[in-house]
Amino acid sequence: MVDTPEKYAVISGIGISRIGRKTGIPGLELSAEACREAIADAGLTPGDIDGMASLGDTPLRHVRDELGMADAALVKGGFGSAGLLTPVADGAVAVGERRRRHVLVYRTVQMVGGTMAGGGGEADDDDEAMKLLAETMGPLMGDMSPMLTHHAYSAANWLALHCRRHMHLYGTTKEQLGWLAVNSRRNAARNPRAALQDPITMDDYLGTRTISSPFGLLDCDIPVDGSIAVVISHEDHAPDCPSTPLRIEALGGSDGPGAWLHRPDFPAMASTDAAAQLWSRTDLGPTDVDLAELYDGFTFLTFAWLEALGLCDEGGAGPFVEGAGRIALDGELPLNTYGGQLSAGRMHGYWVLHEACLQLRGQAEGRQVPGDPEVGVMAAGGGPIAGCLLLTR
Repeated sequence: MVDTPEKYAVISGIGISRIGRKTGIPGLELSAEACREAIADAGLTPGDIDGMASLGDTPLRHVRDELGMADAALVKGGFGSAGLLTPVADGAVAVGERRRRHVLVYRTVQMVGGTMAGGGGEADDDDEAMKLLAETMGPLMGDMSPMLTHHAYSAANWLALHCRRHMHLYGTTKEQLGWLAVNSRRNAARNPRAALQDPITMDDYLGTRTISSPFGLLDCDIPVDGSIAVVISHEDHAPDCPSTPLRIEALGGSDGPGAWLHRPDFPAMASTDAAAQLWSRTDLGPTDVDLAELYDGFTFLTFAWLEALGLCDEGGAGPFVEGAGRIALDGELPLNTYGGQLSAGRMHGYWVLHEACLQLRGQAEGRQVPGDPEVGVMAAGGGPIAGCLLLTR
């Protein structure tokens, strides 16, 4: 057995706040909702939490004060780069190495008012959290100068280059991208928290306005307000978990050598490196995966993750999702079962983690994958930042 620290950690609790568009709900209120739910779900009290991590959104000290977690210190470092999932990876390693027993990780986003509020004041854990955010997002700037020079200011522009190259190399079609969007909306219709639930057809998808060719409006994720939290505990807490604890079988991450444009294997991204690390830390393989919750800030990013993780052949993501039968709830590989960021809402990769936990616990009411799934993979990020987790029941 491959022995790594994360194998001694479990996700003991999960929580999710109200989700909506332009809700006006303060970030602290959303964060507290998700964190309280996650702590209770783990069978713990706020006083049991001895570690915290976030991406520098709602200030740590505000959440700590609101919940009464005086002994919860920032967890930073231990794993390395896992992009948006770095706080989760660091928390898992800290718990696995017994530097912490229960780590609370949260991510809060808001459409209006900013999502990356700093701590301010004297140097404290919030300043450290902001440093973590800078380190995590720094690779995104990479080799930006040529793209900015040509007025490519958006990730939609940057990733459109990858998608166009993939189309050229492998014959990937616009319609194949569309099947992912259609399937995601079909799943979102079963999710009462999803921002967009009305069904769409392929004609609807193809008829939307172009954002950055080949991406149209329905290739892009939906901004929302909300918060998601998880509690990562040492495995010795598993017998006391009210809900099914989920083992963190393996972690993978990368800060993307080659940045956006200079990888020799372009249009591959950091997801390729992160997936390779993930599989090097486990005896399981792609054929063991029962469901996948994969980042879809843009449709093509899910294609990139499917290939990077070996869930389909290189260049084969288009045919793999075509018709949406293989990726349906009752298909060979149920994919983005809650509606993904394309329809449920953009939570920067944390809703995919929450959904993977629900599915493996058998708690995804109305959209539960049949067949008692035991292994789930989830991934977040695009371009030169990437992180992924393999969860087992």
